[in-house]
Amino acid sequence: MKKALIFIIKLYRKYISPMKRTKCPYYPTCSCYGLEAVSKYGPWKGGLLAAWRVIRCNPFSKGGYDPVP
Repeated sequence: MKKALIFIIKLYRKYISPMKRTKCPYYPTCSCYGLEAVSKYGPWKGGLLAAWRVIRCNPFSKGGYDPVP
């Protein structure tokens, strides 16, 4: 499961992310955050952390530095 999530995030970074016009307001970007969270905490907790980050990432968020806990 962990490898599958990492594979999906890497596919997103390679094929979908370059086509987006807007950039992530957070540092590290949401995809980097997701890779690190899944690698560090596993598919369940890391996946939830990554999902929460994606939900918070919107044009109205202030963004900034937000590392994986």
